[in-house]
Amino acid sequence: MNYFYVMNGKKLKQALIITVAVLFAIGIIYSERENVSVFSQYEPAAVYSIPTERKLIALTFDISWGDTRTEPILQILENKGIRNATFFLSSPWTKSHPDTVSKIVKGGWEIGSHGHKHVNYSSLNDEEIRAQIKTAHQIIQEVTGTSPNLLRLPNGDFDKRVLQIANELRYTVIQWDTDSQDWMNKGVDTIINRVLSKAHPGDIILFHASDSVKQTHEALPVIIDKLREKGYEFVTVSQLMKQTKVSNQPPVEDQTMKPVR
Repeated sequence: MNYFYVMNGKKLKQALIITVAVLFAIGIIYSERENVSVFSQYEPAAVYSIPTERKLIALTFDISWGDTRTEPILQILENKGIRNATFFLSSPWTKSHPDTVSKIVKGGWEIGSHGHKHVNYSSLNDEEIRAQIKTAHQIIQEVTGTSPNLLRLPNGDFDKRVLQIANELRYTVIQWDTDSQDWMNKGVDTIINRVLSKAHPGDIILFHASDSVKQTHEALPVIIDKLREKGYEFVTVSQLMKQTKVSNQPPVEDQTMKPVR
């Protein structure tokens, strides 16, 4: 009988040691999992829209070249009383069009960066990406007197490196949830119908004000009126981002869009 109890005692001790070891291993795995989760939450990501129940929409306009399309669009916004819109300016265009840029500044519209060279940043090395963003920032700051912190990349192209470098330079990358496809010049009605069918609360809508778009200034007044009829309020991207947690696509998914100018 004594021998029986000695053997059980040994087995019990072994079982306790194994149990403790298993619990310790589970604790490590859980801790590491939590660390990964916390880290991933802080990975930079591009903003496409903002989840909100309020009927808020951000009209955004990319400008990279041309002399004739921007001012008519500014006039429409002025006539419609739209003071909250965001313009993403390329730095070469900004430098060569100071008078038009001055009108954007005086109009009170928000200014973001559309980068320097109109190339896919994912094709550049890290130092080139950093140089493109910093060069654009310096030029836009000098011409506008403002320091932009929103970045829309040329062609909407980025990868994880671009997001990380932009974040290091205190920029938030802004994409869009509704593409008007105005740059394709498919027709005024097509642009109007596309935007109105896709627009939703918290949406960021992509337009252009470069000379490549020939119908935006005709479609825009109708779009503004129709969205107002639906109860939408127009805000800048920054105002929209203040509403709630941003909606973004996973940073592991690199983005390359069709050429947009």
